Amino acid sequence: MKIYAVGGAIRDAMLGLPVKDRDYVVVGATPEDMVRQGFKPVGRDFPVFLHPKTQAEYALARTERKTARGYHGFSFYFAPEVTLEEDLVRRDFTINAMAREVMPDDSLSDQLVDPYGGRRDLEARLFRHVGEAFAEDPVRILRCARFAARFTDFSVADETLALMREMTANGEVDALVAERVWQEISRGLMERRPSRMFDVLRACGAIDRILPEVARLWGVPQRADFHPEVDTGVHVMMVLDYAAAQGFSLPVRFAALTHDLGKGTTPEDVLPRHIGHEGRSVDLLGPLCARLRVPVECRALAQVVAREHGNIHGCLKFGAAALVRLLERCDALRKPDRFVEVLQACEADARGRGGDFATAPYPQRDRLIAALGAARSIDAGAVAGQYADHPLKIRDAVQAARIDAVKAAGLRGEGD
Repeated sequence: MKIYAVGGAIRDAMLGLPVKDRDYVVVGATPEDMVRQGFKPVGRDFPVFLHPKTQAEYALARTERKTARGYHGFSFYFAPEVTLEEDLVRRDFTINAMAREVMPDDSLSDQLVDPYGGRRDLEARLFRHVGEAFAEDPVRILRCARFAARFTDFSVADETLALMREMTANGEVDALVAERVWQEISRGLMERRPSRMFDVLRACGAIDRILPEVARLWGVPQRADFHPEVDTGVHVMMVLDYAAAQGFSLPVRFAALTHDLGKGTTPEDVLPRHIGHEGRSVDLLGPLCARLRVPVECRALAQVVAREHGNIHGCLKFGAAALVRLLERCDALRKPDRFVEVLQACEADARGRGGDFATAPYPQRDRLIAALGAARSIDAGAVAGQYADHPLKIRDAVQAARIDAVKAAGLRGEGD
């Protein structure tokens, strides 16, 4: 029996990056051999075992055969005679198909096992598929796109991109399950430069199948005086990358991606204006989130940002009453932490543009945070107690008290 460290840990060590998780392949063993040595079996589709002390995952070397469309359409074969090279050839990219033997003292051998040219492609900064089996798993398209967002100086090899286009054209992408799509997209959103994920998905055509609501944004013009970059798709990618550069959360980045979906459905005869795009964005968000089974916290924040980002941008002219109504629509009084994230997404929207917009101040954030603090200073229970005999007046009385508090804080505007 021989044990090898494989995959991303080898790749990242060679790139000088921190190694977070190690994957191990065991050659020349049976499941019974692993159990006798104290490993705990956990694999459902093929034999994976947890180390008795470190809890690291060890998988038996295996081959696989395509049996149906999609991510789950495989049958696996594992036996002591399966070689390391046979196991590595089923992997996605050459840079993930390298290995080093684990020595008796748990150190790694200096000798690199690299049967498919991973070192060469690592030096050339290329994502190149190992073999034609790549085409059997559509998740690998998403992984390639996600890796592009992480390794920002890498590009996709021409032959790999051509293969990904074939996979999209023959419908393999359509067999992806929603949970796996969201898993890969969400991980890509949290990488260093998420826009590169969408560059790859556009280049192979997969974005039209996976996220058609986002795909249709490219080529849609906006007013150049507000958007020097003009193209809506370019703008959304700039917003997303700004959110990533600030280290904003996944819900904020998802809101950045989806806040302008409605601009993709603006009638051509009114372009480059986008009147009412906020409401159309909300309408498009519902089916998108349902299709991909987007988590509630991402969906809820995105809906608020899509609906209210225009009002938040324009709040410098709002009087106290309009400010309180905006806070109420955003549910900011009950969820102040989420409202901070709403403002982060809106700031990313304001700064994710060309020209001087990227460095311009965003005073809307401070104005709304101050208004929220003033409105929340009101003891709603005490106000309600004054109207115990007139319960129908409580809501208006609480709102009026909040408006007065916002005025007292000096947050007046047109109409006050």
